[in-house]
Amino acid sequence: MCLTIVKMMICRSIEKKGKIMQTDIYRQLQKQLDQYSMGFPATQSGIELKILRYLFSEADAMMFTALTPMLENAEAVASRLNRPAAEVAAQLDNMAERGLLFRLKKKTESRYGAIPFVHGLYEFQVKNLQSDFARMAKQYFDEAFDRAMQVSADLFLRTIPVQQSIDVTHNVASYDDAVEIMRSKPFIVVTDCICRKTAALIDHDCGKPMEACFMFGSMGQYYLDRKMGREISLDEAIDILTKCREAGLVTQPATAQNPAGMCNCCGDCCGVLRALNKHPRPSEMVFSNHFAMVEMDDCTGCETCLERCQMNALRMNDEGLPSVDRDRCIGCGLCVTSCPTQALKLVSKSDSEIRIPPASMVEQMMQMAQKRGII
Repeated sequence: MCLTIVKMMICRSIEKKGKIMQTDIYRQLQKQLDQYSMGFPATQSGIELKILRYLFSEADAMMFTALTPMLENAEAVASRLNRPAAEVAAQLDNMAERGLLFRLKKKTESRYGAIPFVHGLYEFQVKNLQSDFARMAKQYFDEAFDRAMQVSADLFLRTIPVQQSIDVTHNVASYDDAVEIMRSKPFIVVTDCICRKTAALIDHDCGKPMEACFMFGSMGQYYLDRKMGREISLDEAIDILTKCREAGLVTQPATAQNPAGMCNCCGDCCGVLRALNKHPRPSEMVFSNHFAMVEMDDCTGCETCLERCQMNALRMNDEGLPSVDRDRCIGCGLCVTSCPTQALKLVSKSDSEIRIPPASMVEQMMQMAQKRGII
């Protein structure tokens, strides 16, 4: 059933192929990208078209509009375009090497598919990120994409707690445990954080770990193929995760029980967290099963927790003690692990508030499309 609906959704780009010559190819490309993931909305300034012209030649854009997220070999694409297969394969490989589409290599065959702006075109520039593209991306996030992320944040990335912030008697589901997620993967790839890299180029360097994003499965293989990341052991991944949490980063895997990636994000640079910070009630916008509480009798009012919170969810009251704003707390547990008197604890939400993430990435994308009214 899911696959049938996915096919119905993504074949729209093919159905519109005959109309491409009657409209601007970059606007056509923008509309296609707007169907995927968190979308790619238009702006009054047209910065989204400037980004597309920066990344894609007209020939690249024409090729992308002939693709769907369903992976196909070059022969299938060539047949649809009525072009020589070798010529199409060469163009697809060239685009894959520039991060303009997804490619999965298996033995002697490669398959190709369209990708969203996030996670996709934006992150795939991490190896060769330039300041001009970084500035355009920041402008686009400020003008339109921040709002798109607010709408779909809960189904794109979810917040999982620092394991040390949970009472040992509390049974945490494996999908809410970063180490268990990584332990279940056949291999782990680590790459630089595109958000911190962008900020460092144009805005500020927050000083937090740059090599902090994990990729798994076919996505991890693509990062390896393009030399955008490196394969690491589970022990090294846990060491990186520990350093990220010590630096105050929020662990956010994709919103699926079997995620293809997991980020470690800061409120200074992360696109999702920055967008959430602009919302008056971030807790309503995220996928999280926990929240922080303060044991006032144990608190000394040292304010360490205020510095650790990425959502400004902790504020000092008239008595000089911190209180948790449930509208802003996203349940990451960073404040808990830094409290010198153990006055903070992370607790589970009520049974009626607990959410179970989609079983697969396909289901995750389906739910995002349904929420946005694409299907």
